[in-house]
Amino acid sequence: MIDHADDLASVQAATERLLHAVGTLDNAAVTQSSRLPGWTLGHVLTHLARNADALVNVLEGRPMYASAEARDADIEAGAARPLEEQLADVRESAERFRAACAAPADPSRTVALRNGVTDRAERVPFRRWIEVELHHVDLGTGYELEDLPADFTERETEFLAARFSGHPDVPATTLSDTGGRTWTTGGGADGVPVTVVGTPADLLGWLAGRRDGGALSVKGGDLPKLPPL
Repeated sequence: MIDHADDLASVQAATERLLHAVGTLDNAAVTQSSRLPGWTLGHVLTHLARNADALVNVLEGRPMYASAEARDADIEAGAARPLEEQLADVRESAERFRAACAAPADPSRTVALRNGVTDRAERVPFRRWIEVELHHVDLGTGYELEDLPADFTERETEFLAARFSGHPDVPATTLSDTGGRTWTTGGGADGVPVTVVGTPADLLGWLAGRRDGGALSVKGGDLPKLPPL
């Protein structure tokens, strides 16, 4: 069951963790490479700010972005800004997102995201939580997948398993973490069903495209190749 208030509090806490961590860096850090190919820390921070504004658009019934080109151009244009300006942008856009989530509205209404994806409005805070947590890891400043809150890791693993369920390129796959939790995914492709076992962090990293799966063990076949998110 989704707890809207709890998810918003989790987004706030994740945002504060990120702002505190980045706030300890020097101004030159914005030009350093992140873990995302072709993106600096400034690109990641700008993306986080613009994503918050984009989700406000979603909640208020507007297109998430004017276009894919406009989204990319906004990230590129803001990437080289001074660190202080970047942090203020992330903080202020996060507050706009919080206010939009707190506005009276039907939480069960359908909202439109990118690329034809739709969801219920009540799930938007969790989607924002995903952005903040995973991109904090992407900054490469010492926050790792192992540092993610355990409840977030479990929910995001479940979310991604559901996303790949029935995917035409993914064979039937059972996921099992070292805490005894299991999920199923794939099933839309020919091939022998497999079981993939690993730590919560390694499973999530593989599903989210942050790790190559080399630390996972596979029973019954080869590690499936996952499509891009």
